[in-house]
Amino acid sequence: MFGLTFEKILLIGIVAVFLLGPERLPHYAAQLARLVKQLRNLANGAKDRMRDEMGPEFDDVDWKKLDPRQYDPRRIIREALTDEDQLKAQSATVSRAPNPDGAYLQQKRAREAAGAQPAPFDSEAT
Repeated sequence: MFGLTFEKILLIGIVAVFLLGPERLPHYAAQLARLVKQLRNLANGAKDRMRDEMGPEFDDVDWKKLDPRQYDPRRIIREALTDEDQLKAQSATVSRAPNPDGAYLQQKRAREAAGAQPAPFDSEAT
């Protein structure tokens, strides 16, 4: 939980004893216990409300699939590009062949005809 190990929690407790003192420590420990209990009840209440609103579909949801720690941008981009290539292949067979003189080639030829030079390349630019 939050990367806290037993040693770290013990160190926090020792520091709290020195900072708060033995006379105020029980009061703050009781407040911490109440806070943790309220947070647990809040989380359980949210889960119960979600179960009530979603009905039987709540148990069918694969919560591990929705875990944000599973987010891998490289995989998502790879899948998006793969899907796009498959769509292009399907649309190429259905529609007419792509125009060999696309807008990019037309602009490039117009710049070459006008004698324009390409922008200089800066290898140190990010």
